[in-house]
Amino acid sequence: MTFNIITLGCKVNQYESQVMTEVMLKDGFTHSPDKDHADIFIVNTCTVTSVSDSKNRKLIRRIRRNNENAIIVVTGCMSQAFPEDEVYEICDIVVGNTNRKIISKLIKDYVSNSDHYVNVEEHTGGEIFEPIKITNFEERTRAQIKIEDGCNRFCAYCIIPYARGRVRSKDINELKEEATDLASKGFREIVLVGINLSCFGQDTNLNLCDAVETVASVDGIDRVRLSSLEPERLDPEFIERLAKCDKLCPQFHLSLQSGCDETLKRMNRHYDTAEYRTIVNNLRKAFKDCAITTDVMVGFAGETEEEFQKSLDFVHSIKFAKVHTFSYSRRKGTVGDKLPNQVDPQIKSERSKKMIEVTLKDRKEFLRNQLNNTYSVLFERKKEEGYWEGYTMNYTPVRVFYDLDLNDKIVDVKLTDAFDDYCIGELI
Repeated sequence: MTFNIITLGCKVNQYESQVMTEVMLKDGFTHSPDKDHADIFIVNTCTVTSVSDSKNRKLIRRIRRNNENAIIVVTGCMSQAFPEDEVYEICDIVVGNTNRKIISKLIKDYVSNSDHYVNVEEHTGGEIFEPIKITNFEERTRAQIKIEDGCNRFCAYCIIPYARGRVRSKDINELKEEATDLASKGFREIVLVGINLSCFGQDTNLNLCDAVETVASVDGIDRVRLSSLEPERLDPEFIERLAKCDKLCPQFHLSLQSGCDETLKRMNRHYDTAEYRTIVNNLRKAFKDCAITTDVMVGFAGETEEEFQKSLDFVHSIKFAKVHTFSYSRRKGTVGDKLPNQVDPQIKSERSKKMIEVTLKDRKEFLRNQLNNTYSVLFERKKEEGYWEGYTMNYTPVRVFYDLDLNDKIVDVKLTDAFDDYCIGELI
């Protein structure tokens, strides 16, 4: 039987989809050559916003319309957080975030008896990190390794602690084994991912530095990159230790959410703008050519025009390399959903446009500031337009026109021109 796995959401979901792919292949199923048609569809859902849930539902309904007799399996964060959603009525198997390793068994059982299966186990205290690993990844030059799951923060807008449970960390020896295996397959760069990556090791008397150093010690791995970080546990000693690792990429996606202290307090974020600025300054001092990227939310419950302006001014003052701006989305089951003074959608849209306009200018300035400098670029693909595309250590997209094969090569490139979201370069 053929299968397709469709992944929505974050890098953790991407990793877990790779895990399920390898489980399915090992158990005798085959990838469908047609992404739109297969005997089995596994939808790995995201539920970070209500918009995410809407995308999940539309996707599932489209799959059912186009594949009337296919087996539809739904897993991931939406099924975990909202196990009784009405869209599951047209699905065949619904599981949460704890049954990935038995997906193929559930499918085989369904083929045998055709019984609709819904089993979402609630997260409980004391869970251990799920012992899963991958041996391959879609991108040959970069592989992700999930090293942390869960979050203990309970931000007022966020459903993820209910979908992912409490913080738990991958065994450090298992991490080294997985990284070693991926290096033997030709991967040059490893991206460490987690739900609250900053809290890796909180449950095992380690910290994120231990994970970085472990992966960096593996022969064949030239780069170690971190996915999104929360601004916690990032004290000066921690940053100083990270900076001693030459293989660590100087790109830090440091979640902000708002540049206004009053808004941050209502969000139940555990820092203020002064602490955030200090972390950014420490990172920039410790890492040459450091790139700081972030997420910013507009229109959280109670956000006044004055608070939005404070947030906008703070974001502009940091001069981020890139900002992902999004509007607050109410989530059933969270504190934020019950707060007074919800912001009108039209106002959210207007504020989002203003934030995007400012941060796009900052993005262009960041790219221009790198011109006439030389950086090592890991090239990943050749585009139909004739150029090779790769990334610097600080994750600046670089395009180079070159006839010979640059795939999976790290080459020095002088940046000569900057556009809205990438730079042009010349090989040195």
